[in-house]
Order: sequence, then C-alpha cells, then structure tokens
Amino acid sequence: MANENQTQYSLDEAVDFVIIGSGSAGGIIAKELSTNGFKVVVLEQGPFRAAKDFTHDDVSVFLFEELQGGGNTNNQQTFRDDASKVAEAPQRTPAFYAQTVGGSSVHFTGNFWRLRELDFNERSLLGPISGTNFADWPISYAELEPYYTRVDWEIGISGEPGPNESFRSRPFPMPPMPIKSSGVLMERGAKKLGLNAQVEPLAILSQPLNGRPACINCGYCMGFGCEVNAKSSTLAAMIPDALASGNCEIRAECAVFRIETNDQGRADEVMYYDPDGNERSQKTKAVILSANGAETPRLLLNSASERHPDGLANSSGFVGRNLMFNSHSDVRGVFEHPLNDFKGVQVSRMVHDFYETDPARGFYGGGGIDARPFMAAYPLLFSLAGARPEGPTWGADYKQNLEHDFSRTMFLFTGGTSLALDSNNVTIDPTYKDHDDDMALAYFLQDRAFEIMQAAGATHAWRNPIQYQSQGAHLLGTCRMGDDAASSVVDKFHRSHDISNLFICDGSSMVTSGRGQPTMTIMALAFRASEHIMAAARNNEI
Repeated sequence: MANENQTQYSLDEAVDFVIIGSGSAGGIIAKELSTNGFKVVVLEQGPFRAAKDFTHDDVSVFLFEELQGGGNTNNQQTFRDDASKVAEAPQRTPAFYAQTVGGSSVHFTGNFWRLRELDFNERSLLGPISGTNFADWPISYAELEPYYTRVDWEIGISGEPGPNESFRSRPFPMPPMPIKSSGVLMERGAKKLGLNAQVEPLAILSQPLNGRPACINCGYCMGFGCEVNAKSSTLAAMIPDALASGNCEIRAECAVFRIETNDQGRADEVMYYDPDGNERSQKTKAVILSANGAETPRLLLNSASERHPDGLANSSGFVGRNLMFNSHSDVRGVFEHPLNDFKGVQVSRMVHDFYETDPARGFYGGGGIDARPFMAAYPLLFSLAGARPEGPTWGADYKQNLEHDFSRTMFLFTGGTSLALDSNNVTIDPTYKDHDDDMALAYFLQDRAFEIMQAAGATHAWRNPIQYQSQGAHLLGTCRMGDDAASSVVDKFHRSHDISNLFICDGSSMVTSGRGQPTMTIMALAFRASEHIMAAARNNEI
C-alpha cells in the first residue's frame, strides 16, 4: 500500500482538521496545514495508488472506469433534463471524477490555463444575463496571482506566456514541452486565418523539478495516471510532503456520508465508511470539504439535521445550485501523411483569440481551441469512436479506414464558458440543462475550429453534433464564494457563512466557469485558502 507507515490518529482524538477529498484542492490544503504543524486527517473514498500502480490498460481505464470507482454501476448517479421527469441512472456517470488519492489531478490531461482579469468581474463589465445567477467574484486576479505563481513553481508547470494573457510575477519554471504534429498543423491553419497559435501550458514536467522526473512521452496522459510522476498531480507534488511532515494521515477507501454538528452548531465529527464497510467517525476541531463540485454539495445536503433542515451551510439555498461544466465541442480531421501524434503530451498548441466575450456575436462567452490526437492516442478508443462518420461501419473497408486514419487523425477541441443556472444543479435527485448562450458559444467555437482544420490542410474534416450536456468532468459553482451570505455558500476566504469551522474549497467555490480549464484556478484557490485558514486557527478564530 502507498500509505504504509504513516501517522495514525485516534478516532476519538479531535484532530485540528479533517479534510474530505485529496484532489486538486484537498491535496494542497493537506500539505500546507500538515507541514505547518497542524494535525490533519484526510478522508478519500478512492484507493491510495502509487506511480507503479498505473497502467496503459485502455479496457480497464476507459471501459471499466478503473480510476472513477467502476463508473455509474457503482456510483448510481441519476440525471434528468426536466423537473417533471423521473431521474434515471445513465450508463456513463453524469458527474465524472476520479476516485483515488490525488483525485482528478491524477488522470487529467494537464492543460493548465490561468483565468484572466476579466473572468473575475464579467458581471460588472457585461451586466446581468437573463435566467442566470451571473455574478462577480469577491476576489480579483491580482489577489489570486501570487497563488497562481505558487502553482507554477510548487506543483510544476511547463510553458511560456502567450499573447493577451494576464500579468505574471514570475516566469514559468520550465520551458514548454516539444511541439507535436498537431501543434504544427494548428499553427499552419491559424496563421492562414490571421489567428495566433500559442504554447499550451501544461501541468507536466518538461525538465526534472522538485525531485520529480521529466515526462517520458509515453502518450498516456488523458485519463491515465502517470507511471513516472511527471504529471503534476497532488499525488505526486503535494501528498508526499504532507505524509513526510508526520502530521498527516490519509485514510483511503473511506467514504464520508455525513458531517455532524454539536449543540453550538459547529462541525465536530465526520462520519464515514471504512474499507470494510464499517461505520466510523473522526472527531475534529474543524472540517475542510474538498470533495469536488458534485460530491461536496451532495454531502452537505445529506448532512441535514433539525438545526440545518436544508443541509449544512445552506441558509442561502445555494448549495448544489449553479452547476457549470464548461461548454465543449470538437472537430476531427484526417491528413494525407502520418502525424504519429499518439506519443507525447496530448496538447502542445492552442488558440485563445476568442477568449473574450464579443457583444457582436450576440451571446455571452468565450473560450479556447486546442489541437490534440484525443482518441487517436489510444487504439481501443479510436476503434470505438474515432472512425469516420461516413462510409462502412464493419468489414474490410472499415478496418482499412481505421488503419489509414489512426496515425493521420487530429482533433481540434474547444472549451468555453458555462453560465450559472438554477436549472443546472446537484440535488439528492439532480436536474440540469444548458443555457442557450452556452450552446451558441459551442457552435461558434466549433465553426472556428472547422475553419482552422481546413486551413491546416485536412483531406477530410467533420464535426460531432453539439447537444445539451448530460455529463461533465468540470464540476463548478455549486457552493460559490461571495460576500453576500444570501447568494453564496462561503465567504472569500472559503469559510461557510453559516458554520464558522466549516470550510469549502474545490471547483464548487468558483463563481464563473472560466474558459475551459479550471484546475489551475482550483489549486491557486487552495493555496490561498490554506493561508487564511492557518491564520484564523492561530488567532483562535475557528
């Protein structure tokens, strides 16, 4: 086991903090608190895997959803697109996230964008948007920038600045990963259209950093754990330091089902099932909830009591509301010559010319387009979903197309804004649907991607239909931060408005969705939250 010989605390001993979740936020907060002398227990529903436990097994990872706890057969999430319908459990998990120590930072692609200044105050810049809870953040880019920089250097980010990006106080710690065939083709197509293809910042090491090795270009980034610890997950970059402090215990395969409060209304006990299915509880002085934008509101709602009939931290009624996924679309193209793009990182170039909202488009939102092999990186996935939509779907000609296209295919993948809607929410019986502006943006970015693909010289190009989303990996906004306790769940320091020793920090804290890659912002928020939580603890304010 990866967690042998670590510190072990008594269940009856009130530790300083119980952290629920060990992913992009929880792993950072665990490291920060424990290395500064606080006693920490981390409860994680997934197993504790080491780098040696990760494989390139497409069947196990993608079909059987090994890193997601076995998929919806086990998770039993339900979905409905209208409140009048009965929610059903689809085959694929609606709220898609890893169940493993390190969370989704273990299996993410590693694309790492900062938000820009405009992301934090778009409500003031653009005004209200009908049918939404569109709002400004209670913090600015300038306030978060030092913590973005800590992510760069302590988590480990490779890259170089692109045009029109926000200021940074330090350069990237490492140069970019080498450009791939897909990146070269994107540069070609973008240049013909007068657009700027820029380096994709990546949470993947291009050089050794902080005792970790550089990427070996195996090609298995998206959806897989890294076998050499070159991917900058909290599992690789933060959790080893937390354990080495002697102040942190990580209890893997422990599923939290309830947070208890005492007669004073303070969180003092966390209830969970241990790996053998036994009910356990951990006493604590404070609770930090970092379980992701779906599990965090679910746990708060399931912790309802006589004192908190609508769930914990929910006097505003905003727990579970405003779920944002980021809007996505893609275009595929086949080229005359082999690209052999299946090795190396997924993405080496992106276009951010459409980042800002342009009122002339007639809808809210902006985003980015990146070039990648996507399913063409993995033979099994390509055979299942990467084939041309026209032509045979079986037999010798179908096999011939697969053989020809596999090394010649690239994808242009778009990521954009997603608006905060009441109808997009997580409840004990969830309900959500996209805003028309989200759909319009997805079509707009897909059109631009199609133009780039054609300008790059694809011999065949096609696009997948754009539909209302019923599944997403970016789980944002469901416990948003804000200054007004009537319209937010936590304050700008991630403390619950209702319960003074309950903190919430993960994707659920985000007020707007950003343009497609939220993980770096989640990590920056975690570094910032840790600082304020420690200061409050030392001042006896928790």
